[in-house]
Amino acid sequence: MTLPKFKENLEKYAKLIAAVGVNVSHNHSVVLNIAVEQQELARLIVQEAYQLGAAEVIVQWQDDIIQKEFLSHAADKFLTTIPAYKVEEVNSFVEKGASRISVVSSDPDALATVDPHRVAVYQQASGKALFALRQATQANKMSWTVVAAAGPNWAAKVFPDLASPEEQVDALWDQIFKTTRIYETDPVAAWQAHDAKLATKAAELNQEQFDALHYTAPGTDLTIGLPKNHLWEGAGSFNSRGEKFMANMPTEEVFTAPDRRRIDGVVSSTKPLSYAGNTLTGMKFTFEKGKVVAVSAEQGQEVLEKLLETDAGAKSLGEVALVPDPSPISQSGITFYNTLFDENASNHLALGSAYAFSLKGGTTMSEEELEAAGLNRSQTHVDFMIGSAKMNIDGLRSDGTIVPLFRNGDWA
Repeated sequence: MTLPKFKENLEKYAKLIAAVGVNVSHNHSVVLNIAVEQQELARLIVQEAYQLGAAEVIVQWQDDIIQKEFLSHAADKFLTTIPAYKVEEVNSFVEKGASRISVVSSDPDALATVDPHRVAVYQQASGKALFALRQATQANKMSWTVVAAAGPNWAAKVFPDLASPEEQVDALWDQIFKTTRIYETDPVAAWQAHDAKLATKAAELNQEQFDALHYTAPGTDLTIGLPKNHLWEGAGSFNSRGEKFMANMPTEEVFTAPDRRRIDGVVSSTKPLSYAGNTLTGMKFTFEKGKVVAVSAEQGQEVLEKLLETDAGAKSLGEVALVPDPSPISQSGITFYNTLFDENASNHLALGSAYAFSLKGGTTMSEEELEAAGLNRSQTHVDFMIGSAKMNIDGLRSDGTIVPLFRNGDWA
């Protein structure tokens, strides 16, 4: 590692993750999901969490190669049935309101040679077994954050023209530190200012309460209805204990939930999607009355079709997010092949489940009440990028008034 002051910046990053990402406080339980190759960062996060008063920090190690071997060769019964002890463990985290830190660093193509059917079967089984965790997360019952670390295979995918693996990893860490404001004198204060900026934009949209959004761009002409009493949100969220956290770092978006019953038209992706260990490109979706009725992809067609077969809700949308094209990640010109970064370079949508907190009073509603209000329910939630410097978006009021929101990829 030759990046200047790397150790110092990694320590600042760990502190930011623990103090701002999930806002660790006295007596909290913390669950950290992280790759085995990120030991140094893992140890720093654990240290910071305990210094902030955590009662326990549970580390769950991940490994792309082991996961690939499992999905390629395990007996079918182990793909379709999640062991009870794993379900009980996750449910115990939910019951105690444990904060969850997910550090993503995987190779975007880690599972490219695995049968997509086996991957899809396992994901469906996991989705059903771990439903309580997804439900709690999407209702902000617990604090959670998704952050990144520079894995060597991911870095090689992003920076293939650099001469050595060391240079590639350095370049990716540099981008991670830039986009999470680690190079600022006070990263915590910088995040607080960024959060306030996004919260102001969300408040403006909440005041409007648009009936629908109309997107136009090359390959896109899509109208998305919004449910009554929908709520736009920026960087910061609050858990059920009233504690603030940052679900994604970096983040440049304001987002809400669509009305799953009122989505019509055609939309095309503008960036690759890393999903299920595969890279999907050139996706195009046709919606009628809230459902995908036709889909195509230049790369990853079978994987995309398996995603849409997850359940009924996978064929509709659960999130609409607005990100100006001049955002720092977009202007870097880098395709990261990682949703955490690429979604913050572009307007995006998500197939699958909506967040309950995107509706006034939604966090106390039952699944049936959320569905009746128009929020999509599903075992999955997969973001895909649709924005560009050529995208225009109009807000449609219930009285028929049209309000320009985006022109040429930026706020109008």
